[in-house]
Amino acid sequence: MPLLIRPDDLSGDATRALVAAHLAGMLENTPVESVHALDVDRLAADGVTVWSAWVDDELAGIGACKDLDDGRAELKSMRVVEAFLGQGIGRAILRHIMDDARERGIRSLWLETGSTDDFVPARRLYASEGFVECPAFAPYAPDPLSTFMSREL
Repeated sequence: MPLLIRPDDLSGDATRALVAAHLAGMLENTPVESVHALDVDRLAADGVTVWSAWVDDELAGIGACKDLDDGRAELKSMRVVEAFLGQGIGRAILRHIMDDARERGIRSLWLETGSTDDFVPARRLYASEGFVECPAFAPYAPDPLSTFMSREL
């Protein structure tokens, strides 16, 4: 399965639809005040880079990195298309983002993900790539529905 991961300007229908599905999925299972997923406009903001992963001509997943401050960045909008779950797409996107962050001089990556059982696969993926749980970081506040993680690069 040849996988191509490339920067995405969010102009394509497939990518925009996956971002919308990601946000809708978060709102389906989580109260609005605990949803921190970004919509297309916020993903297109300065300081945010989005990547899309493609298998042949089919969108397989997305991931983003938002610059914070002082050599830190935050993972955002990690999502794999259901048909591609379990095929290593999420791990490939995560590693691609980590490599890009290192090349840009980012010294640590941070993330917020859910704390409920439906987020266990995400937390396992992050932990397997060296992320450890940490306290809430700005701009977040502690939330029982959130798990915060970070890792040094």
